[in-house]
Amino acid sequence: MTPRVLFLFAVTAALWGASYLFMKVALDDDVSEGFILCLRTTLGACILVPLAIRADALRPVLQRKGWLVLLASMQVLVPFTLIVVGENWIDSGLTGILISAAPIFLALMAPHIDRDERSTGLALVGIAVGMAGVVLLLVADLGGVGGHAVLGGLLVLGAAAVYAGAPLLFKLQFGGVQPVGALAATMVLAAIVFLPAAVVTFPTHNLETTTWLSLLVLGVGGTGISFLFFYELINTIGPARASVVAYIAPLFSVLYGVVLLSEAFTIWTASGMALILGGSWLAASRRSKVVVAD
Repeated sequence: MTPRVLFLFAVTAALWGASYLFMKVALDDDVSEGFILCLRTTLGACILVPLAIRADALRPVLQRKGWLVLLASMQVLVPFTLIVVGENWIDSGLTGILISAAPIFLALMAPHIDRDERSTGLALVGIAVGMAGVVLLLVADLGGVGGHAVLGGLLVLGAAAVYAGAPLLFKLQFGGVQPVGALAATMVLAAIVFLPAAVVTFPTHNLETTTWLSLLVLGVGGTGISFLFFYELINTIGPARASVVAYIAPLFSVLYGVVLLSEAFTIWTASGMALILGGSWLAASRRSKVVVAD
């Protein structure tokens, strides 16, 4: 890999891994989920829309309005919401680990949607290994914390499952569309949907400086720039090699959580992470498409 590719790779993984930390910081300062979601998608749209306009990438997307709504729901509206709600009860590092299970869900649903994406051989082993890691985390790690923690973990797993369907939908219904156009349109639509919740729950107290900085970096970096860099990687080194970033990002999320938020890292967390990441890698090993997650 060239120095430029390594730079894009490292920054994308670091930003994706940090997204869960930034959300956790905002939640701990009593910022509402609606405000976080609206600001995040608005800032992301501010980065993506000008680039989509310059590339004339919006017109083909807007010709698929019905599918665009579904794509926005699967890529942003539903998973972003489930993640930020789930993080009320689980650590940011664990959130990153559970989200990395998305390729496992993709492998499970692909045969019923697109037979070209069906799993065989080691990919099937990967599904079993990854699901074992999920069960281990839910039972051994979160189960000892309490019911709310298990609920939070299930919500994040739900986000991973919804994320998994997004690339299948994009492949089947958005052929020939530039990704930046689809991403920009989905961010704008999501920001509009989240706006009422943000207005109703607008912060009435003075937020910490670190909270504002976290929200800024979450929107600009973790939502806008990271998506751009990721698709640049796809164009440069191909989707298979670019997808490795999805397995490195959770390592960043765990590191940030332990070092900056003093989150616990147990033997069960380490074991579950190893099983999920290994299973996800095997499950995605025969696939040309990747799951875009944050």
